[in-house]
Amino acid sequence: MRKLTMALLAAGAAIAGPALAADMPFYPPIIEIPDVDYGYTGSFYLRGSAALNAMWSPRVNHPTAIPTNIFDTDGFGYGYSYGVGAGYETGTGMRFDVTVDRLHNDGLKANVAAPSNLAIGTHSLNLRSTVVLANAYYDVGFGDGYSAAGGPFGYIGGGLGVAYNQMVTTPPPGGAADTWGNNTSLAAAGMVGLGYDFGAFTTDLGYRALYINRIENTAATHPYSLDNNWVHEVRGTVRYRFN
Repeated sequence: MRKLTMALLAAGAAIAGPALAADMPFYPPIIEIPDVDYGYTGSFYLRGSAALNAMWSPRVNHPTAIPTNIFDTDGFGYGYSYGVGAGYETGTGMRFDVTVDRLHNDGLKANVAAPSNLAIGTHSLNLRSTVVLANAYYDVGFGDGYSAAGGPFGYIGGGLGVAYNQMVTTPPPGGAADTWGNNTSLAAAGMVGLGYDFGAFTTDLGYRALYINRIENTAATHPYSLDNNWVHEVRGTVRYRFN
C-alpha cells in the first residue's frame, strides 16, 4: 500500500509541475542602464587677483616745452596692482568675465636736457589707474580635457576696455611742485598662464600684457602725456565657483 501511495504522489507531481510553472509570471533579467554623461556644465564665478608690474613707454610728450617737446624715457617704472571680477565659464573650455583692477606704478622718468624752458633734470612720471576690462579665455586641461575636469590646466585670453588714469609728475629739485592730472583711455590686454583646478576653487599664475593707449597729466604746469604704453604683469588669481 505504501508503495502505491508513493507512486501516485510522484505521478501527480510530474503532471502538476509544468502546469504550475506555466501559471507563474515571467520576470525578464535586470539590465544595467549606464548613467547619461551630459558633459561639463557651466558655472558662475568670482575672482580676485594681485600682480607685480613693470611699465614702459617709448617717449614722453610735453606740448609747451621748447625747443623740443619730445623726451626719451629712462628705463621702466615698477609697481603693483590688485583687482576683482565676476564671470561665467561654459564648461567647454571658454569663460568670460569682467575685471576691475587698481594699478600703481612709480619711477618712469623723462630726461629733460638743456636747453629747455622746463626744469633741467629727471622728471618722474607716476601712475595711478583704474582699469576695467571685458575678457574672454580658453582653458586647456592637461590630460582630462577642459579645466572643469579638475587638475592642472593652461589658458590664453584677451580683454578690451578703458583705463581711468591719474598721472603724478614730480620735477627735479628746484622745479615746480608735484602736479596731478587725469584722463580716460582705451585699454586692452593679452593673457597667458598655468593653473590648477581644485573643484570649487581654481588658482592660476600668469602673464598679462596691458596696453593703455594714452596716459596724460592735464595740469597746466606739466602737461605730460605718454602714448602706446605697455604694463607687463606677473599676476596671481583665485576663482570661486558657485556650482
